[in-house]
Amino acid sequence: MKVFFDTSAFVKLYINEVGSHSVIKIYQDADALALSVICFPEIVSTLCQLAREGKISIEEYKQLRKLISIDLKNIEIVQITPKVLSHVVSCLENHPLRAMDAIHLGCALTYSPDQFVSSDRKQIQAAYSIGLTVVEV
Repeated sequence: MKVFFDTSAFVKLYINEVGSHSVIKIYQDADALALSVICFPEIVSTLCQLAREGKISIEEYKQLRKLISIDLKNIEIVQITPKVLSHVVSCLENHPLRAMDAIHLGCALTYSPDQFVSSDRKQIQAAYSIGLTVVEV
């Protein structure tokens, strides 16, 4: 099974949140995994914010960043291409999305996953509308 995670879902592998158990199961059961090129920077941004707020230590931040970097070696990273950009623009024109959310959807459409995994409500609604098989976590 080909699975595409957006950042809101993928981060649940590393930060225990509602939906983390479901994400771990999907991750373990997948035959192929993909993320948008923006996923890692978004996760680093989230982890930095957690460290700034004192919710994780600097050492925890460094450990998580290293673990994610290692895991990314086994995941396909979907780059921003003209085809992806075409999907992104269409998503933005037809749905009330932020640009980054539309990039995830454009990358997912290009990857053609069996499952698109997200916990972002607006993105999920758009994903259903554009024909992706969505797993809400």
